[in-house]
Formats: sequence, C-alpha cells, structure tokens
Amino acid sequence: MKATEHDTAERRLVEAAQRDPRCFAELYEANFDRVYAFVARRVPSREEAEDVTAEVFHQALSGLAGFEWQGPPFIAWLLGIASNLLARRWKRAGNQLEILIDDIELEAVAVDADRQTLFAQLLDQLPEDQRRVIERRFFAQRSIREIAHDMGRSEGAIKQLQFRALETLRAQVRNRHE
Repeated sequence: MKATEHDTAERRLVEAAQRDPRCFAELYEANFDRVYAFVARRVPSREEAEDVTAEVFHQALSGLAGFEWQGPPFIAWLLGIASNLLARRWKRAGNQLEILIDDIELEAVAVDADRQTLFAQLLDQLPEDQRRVIERRFFAQRSIREIAHDMGRSEGAIKQLQFRALETLRAQVRNRHE
C-alpha cells in the first residue's frame, strides 16, 4: 500500500471515529503497539507504561472531535499526547530529564502541529529512496533487514540511505533555526 493510500484509509478511519466513537477501536488497534513502545522506552516500569498508554487513548478519544487532519499521520497526534503526558509526569515527579538525541527522534516531532507540518515538508524534500527508508524505519517501525528486502538493496545500502536522510534532516532543521 502506498503512503498516500495509507493516509487516505487512516483519514477515513479518523473521520468515521469522529462521527461514531465506536469506530475508535480500529484506530486503537492500529496504533496501540507504537504508542506503547514509545511510552515504554520512557518510563521505568511496565505498569506505568500501561497506565500512560491507556491515558493517551482516553485523551485521544475525548479530544477526537476537535482533531483536524493536517497531513501528518494520526500516530503523530497520539505521540504528541504521549509526550505531553510524560512531560507532566516527569515534572510532577520533580525529575528534569534531558533527552539525548543520537538519531533524530522522529516520533517526538509530533509535539505540535507546526512541527508536524515542518517535518512533513522536510520529509517531502528528501530524495525518494531516502524518504522511503525514513518512512518505513520510523513510521512503519520496520527493521533494516526488512527494508533492504522490500527495496531489493543490501542492509549496508539501507543504513547509508538512512544516515544520509537523517543528516539532511538535521541540517535542514538547523538551517531553519538559524
């Protein structure tokens, strides 16, 4: 399925859930694993990851009527909710966590609509192969091996494409902030 076909199907699911909250179950099923993985990497226990993930979907369902489709995947909105919940938990706990970025943490770009729009624009500017690698690696959560198989390339070639794409994105972000 092409990215645009996926976006269209996802948009239809979101719109159906906005009309009938019972349809939210499909969005939940489609996004649960990624939200849980995102949260679990940032909290100390499984129980806390489960609690935060449940709260993410509770808030998403509560706020779904006000959600406006702006192009980035629905998961970006969910991860933005997760990021805000985690930030509030850390603040309440008195922890000031510094997040070190070795790679661009693409999922964290979901913090607000401006960043989502900016990221979508930057991603669109990448060469086709680099964009496909980034989409599959970070949005579809595919392994290097899976991407190499799908694209008919070696794992080394995929790693190189990913490296070049991340370097390009880093440079573009730096240039916009200067």
